Amino acid sequence: WPPTLEGLASREPSPSPDAPVFILPHLLSCKNPDGVEFYNEIEFYAKVNCKDSQDKRSGRSITCFVRKWKEKVAWPRLTKEDIKPAWLSVDFDNWRDWEGDEEVELAQVEHYAELLKKVSTKSPPPAMDDLDDDSDSADARSN
Repeated sequence: WPPTLEGLASREPSPSPDAPVFILPHLLSCKNPDGVEFYNEIEFYAKVNCKDSQDKRSGRSITCFVRKWKEKVAWPRLTKEDIKPAWLSVDFDNWRDWEGDEEVELAQVEHYAELLKKVSTKSPPPAMDDLDDDSDSADARSN
């Protein structure tokens, strides 16, 4: 589950792509096609937006994209309980450090502001006194 400030993604192994997935305000639950619950039920740390959440099925797994109810609020963990289930792991391939992203975005905004300041500063045009008229006439003589 790689967290972001907006939401999170969770990949669930599933013997069948037809397995029902339930994303409730405080719970993610999967069942097999026979209606038997899988062990991997997750009680979320905080409320999620069920209507703006979805799941994507491929092969033998189901990926759930869950939108947090309060966006821009970091969760210290995925689950309500402080104990991490043994079957739950972080997907470091999709991990984003939201604190680092915030610092990078701030640096980009500051850099852009500096560029705008440089461009908008009205300075006199560069002097053209150092242009040599002789070079043009020398080129014309050589032809």
